[in-house]
Amino acid sequence: MNKRKGDAPPGHVRVIGGRLRGSRLSVPTLPGLRPTPQRLRQTLFDWLAPVIDGACVLDVFAGTGALGIEALSRGAGRAVFFEQDRAQAQAIEADLARLHQDSMSVRHVDALRALAMPAPETFDVAFLDPPFGSALWSNAAALLDAQGWLAPDAMVYVESGVDDVWEIPARWRVHRQRDAGAVRGTLFRLGGD
Repeated sequence: MNKRKGDAPPGHVRVIGGRLRGSRLSVPTLPGLRPTPQRLRQTLFDWLAPVIDGACVLDVFAGTGALGIEALSRGAGRAVFFEQDRAQAQAIEADLARLHQDSMSVRHVDALRALAMPAPETFDVAFLDPPFGSALWSNAAALLDAQGWLAPDAMVYVESGVDDVWEIPARWRVHRQRDAGAVRGTLFRLGGD
């Protein structure tokens, strides 16, 4: 495996921008866990730059928590993380505590079950990055959209394989899209009903 300049050692990813830039986040060996590639994360946060300051973000299949933590680093006002694996949820909490981030909540929960409940608050930005091969995109997107989780002008980032096919809610409009190898990152903007 070739290492690119700036990549963190195996078992870690780095926050790439904002006040926490360079901070390491732990990456455990979990089935289906695949952190967002650094170049794609940079592109995503370039896209989100106009809206991230003060935003309330939801990191739905949090994994390492890298997307939500990157958002906090770049000025998001609050972040909520859903992570099903108890040990990984605790690792996200430990990373956030080590980085002195207190405007967040980590919930050890099955994301689909959580999304099926009426939303206790709305989010300006949501990250939807389920394990590849899990076929969870359509259900998660539908619940996120239907249960009141999204602010009227929310943006939703979806990461999938370039060949994955899933149903996009009717009011979601593609704002930006980029492929990075076998990974496709798509940023949606909510449209009118």
